[in-house]
Amino acid sequence: MPAVTTPVQRMLRPTRAEISLGAVRNNLKKLSAAASPARLLFVVKANAYGHGSVELARLAEREGLCWGFGVSSVEEGLALREGGVKSPVLVLGSLYPFESFVAAIEAGLMVTVASPDAARLVIDAARQAGRKAVCHMKLETGMGRIGARRPSLLRIYDELSASPDVEVAGMYTHLSSADSDPAYTREQLGYFSETVRDLEARGAKGLTFHAEATCGLLNYPEGRWNMARSGIAAYGLYEGFEPALSWKTKIVFLKDVREGACVSYNQSFKADRPMTIATIPVGYADGYIRRFSNKAEVLIGGRRCRVLGNVTMDMTMVDVTAVKGAAVGSEAVLLGRQGGEEVTAQQLADIAGTITYEIVTQISARVPRVYVG
Repeated sequence: MPAVTTPVQRMLRPTRAEISLGAVRNNLKKLSAAASPARLLFVVKANAYGHGSVELARLAEREGLCWGFGVSSVEEGLALREGGVKSPVLVLGSLYPFESFVAAIEAGLMVTVASPDAARLVIDAARQAGRKAVCHMKLETGMGRIGARRPSLLRIYDELSASPDVEVAGMYTHLSSADSDPAYTREQLGYFSETVRDLEARGAKGLTFHAEATCGLLNYPEGRWNMARSGIAAYGLYEGFEPALSWKTKIVFLKDVREGACVSYNQSFKADRPMTIATIPVGYADGYIRRFSNKAEVLIGGRRCRVLGNVTMDMTMVDVTAVKGAAVGSEAVLLGRQGGEEVTAQQLADIAGTITYEIVTQISARVPRVYVG
């Protein structure tokens, strides 16, 4: 299958992010199998963690790889609808102001209700939109972000279920420490389970319950209920899954320097020997952050080549002294494989003192996404 480029801009500069549709497809199939018989909500917030939400949602919908999609804002949900996505879309964030509820309901997005005030707003918004609102209630179990504790959530359910303008479709929570604290995670799941029982005792039927994202889904089968969410593993940034994104560019300038020559702002690198230095057209405005200065490595000619000096806004310099045949136009891989070498998102995250999520979501919009496979 030929590569498909996002139509945002013409590709003249050689810097691009290649997204393997085959990797995303395989990852989603693996996640769906792990979640079964529960349904899978594919989380495509933050532009699908930098991978391109509309293209990947279209893929998943076309091939039946998930039940629906999770986004963080109404704007993200509207982008999916404008891109032709018709599957269920749940806005996982807390909505504000009132107009957000109206816009979401008019677009057929499911909204999160996390407080009594939000419950009243969604009822009013449904009446104004002239369309029934579909909502999931958010239970606070220990994340401390948004959500209602059990007594408040039960009152919210009573108010929403009494309204002919609202359909209560589900309840969910978020596990704060599924990757680090099993005891706390099970405490959260226990609180969630108790609330499920309380809702069922109130006569709630047919609700979708979901507590687990990727780590919970893969490690706590007792908390599966009838839906699970996943984002990070779908993009291959979790152990056992295939990375989907490769970040590539090409050498645009090559120079030989003598011992003692300085490179980049503030003389942030000084050559300790004669060297050959390549300049590549990518910098912190593209999301290749300054913390990579003098630390990260780029793959050129199948070799690991260290970044030299401070990463600048639009360009970065790397050491290609040991690369035979390095030339203007040679491919440089910032993230991904080349030959037998690989630069992973985790390696870059370790250098920057952050997590893989931040590495990929920071790749800026001016880097075209190219879809292959």
